[in-house]
Amino acid sequence: MPEGDTVWQAARRLHDALAGEVLTRSDFRVPKYATVDLTGRHVLNTVPRGKHLLTRVEGGLTLHTHLRMEGAWKVFGTGEPWKGGPAHQIRAVLGTSDHTAVGYRLQVIELLRTTDEERVVGHLGPDLLGPDWDPGPALANLLADPARPLGEALLDQRNLAGIGNVYKSELCFLLGATPWLPVGALPADRAAKLPGLAQRLLEANRDRVIRRTTDLRHQDLFVYDRAPRPCLRCRTPVRVADQGDGSQQRPTYWCPGCQTGPAPAPGSPQRWRERYHRTTN
Repeated sequence: MPEGDTVWQAARRLHDALAGEVLTRSDFRVPKYATVDLTGRHVLNTVPRGKHLLTRVEGGLTLHTHLRMEGAWKVFGTGEPWKGGPAHQIRAVLGTSDHTAVGYRLQVIELLRTTDEERVVGHLGPDLLGPDWDPGPALANLLADPARPLGEALLDQRNLAGIGNVYKSELCFLLGATPWLPVGALPADRAAKLPGLAQRLLEANRDRVIRRTTDLRHQDLFVYDRAPRPCLRCRTPVRVADQGDGSQQRPTYWCPGCQTGPAPAPGSPQRWRERYHRTTN
């Protein structure tokens, strides 16, 4: 699941493969850019911004992509088979003499002037893995709406950029608060630690193949995707429920024994458990 650390890794792969090289192949498989050809241009760099990817090319252009839930950039050597999914899922191809970057299931593809990048990323809060990271503004952003549920505030990229659904659930567990606790009700000492804790988690995982938030030998995550198994700390069954509105609803995991605060309506966890088993078994 793409989160800030996943996007950071994708940016590094793209940068290492393309930066400083001349494009020998350019193929955008979306109607708006089907006739665009970037061949002959040097790639300058690829940088992450929260969950956004910015690939800058010669001539003042930036390719802006976003992975959303299922997107991925794969890099292949010359002559290597493309193994990122069926061909109909390819949305963009950028190739050099040595490497080809293939974008699968990309939900956002936009070509814009580099000077206009702020139009697509200017709304983001401090980037947890970026050079602009500053815990002070991040905390102020989170506390600006004290009645908002903690989980929703963490997912709002305008507050701080890079947290996805996995880190939302794990951070709430580590803070000992349910994702439905109003962020303003989080004790001051725990609130003060939140931005730094989030940054440390993403920083620790940005070079890992498997994301890990625990210090346990055989378990990588405390609560995410663990319902209804026992909590690793107190053995209470982990629960899962919807959080968010409409299309923004996300399965949210928590331990009723370790995390204090409000919980969702009683029917929500069972509804998500039924959906989980129906789609994975």
